[in-house]
Amino acid sequence: MNITLIVCTYNRFQSLAVALESIAASKMPESLEWEVLVVDNNSRDNTRVTIEDFCRRYPGRFRYLFEPRPGKSNALNAGIKEAEGEILAFTDDDVTVEPDWLRNLTSALNDGEWIGVAGRIVPANAFVPPRWLPLDGEYNIRGMLALFDLGEVPCDCDRPPFGANMVFRKSAFQKHGPFRTDLGPMPGSEIRGEDTEFGHRVLTSGDRLRYEPSAIVHHNIPENRLQKNYFLAFWFDHGRTAIRLTGKRPDVFGIPRDYIAIVRMGALIAARTVRWLVTVNPQRKFYRRGVVWMTAGKITEIYRQSISKNGPEAGAIQITKTDS
Repeated sequence: MNITLIVCTYNRFQSLAVALESIAASKMPESLEWEVLVVDNNSRDNTRVTIEDFCRRYPGRFRYLFEPRPGKSNALNAGIKEAEGEILAFTDDDVTVEPDWLRNLTSALNDGEWIGVAGRIVPANAFVPPRWLPLDGEYNIRGMLALFDLGEVPCDCDRPPFGANMVFRKSAFQKHGPFRTDLGPMPGSEIRGEDTEFGHRVLTSGDRLRYEPSAIVHHNIPENRLQKNYFLAFWFDHGRTAIRLTGKRPDVFGIPRDYIAIVRMGALIAARTVRWLVTVNPQRKFYRRGVVWMTAGKITEIYRQSISKNGPEAGAIQITKTDS
């Protein structure tokens, strides 16, 4: 079994160096051939120097790939095309992996029962969440911190994995296509969902994913991600992502579906705003505030798509969001 681990990076050479050090310490069976393909998505810092240092220190283990087109999905797809392995693992440039992570993540693919595996993502540092931040229960938003934990027992994975800790057979991309380039982070946009959208495609096709709790990645949670503005911006872009995933739907009795959707969303945002403002519990209140921001993101994306159909001049109009 040949494995390629793909790490995409953009202007994070310091955290990238930490991630690659942990990957270099991986304990893998000698019978396995594996490589680490680091895709530089047109970084402007010392990213290339950092990667080439690892290529010199670990010849034959690390490879450098430059992808000039902006956007993580472009980098991911370039990595998939360039990868030599039949098994493709993925992680991020702001994590540390445990020494047995890659072995545990990929071992379930020795037979044909699974097409992919989701690993466990836990915080890299012990932190006390703010009083308003729900990480458990009905209103938990741990997914916004890229945390993925389904417990201690391996099982069928009934939800899409996160890109910081997942592996697929290369044939999965031949069967289901590449990552969508209209999703995924890029300069000036934090729209995400390229990883979960692909996982959803896999699951809805009937292919099976496994959850492997022993494949552990530690994800860094910087202080700026524990601020309300970070989550509100995330919610807003999550709403935009949801509209992109829905796609174009037919008109209703000759009335453009976009117009109907904007009217409906306008009513929803009014009702949801009232519900947020009258809530007392701090975690529930913040969650409901986030739902308002998500609805605003949906309205923005519907409007953006509708004006882009009216020609290049209209399409040039920009909608700007605020976090206030």
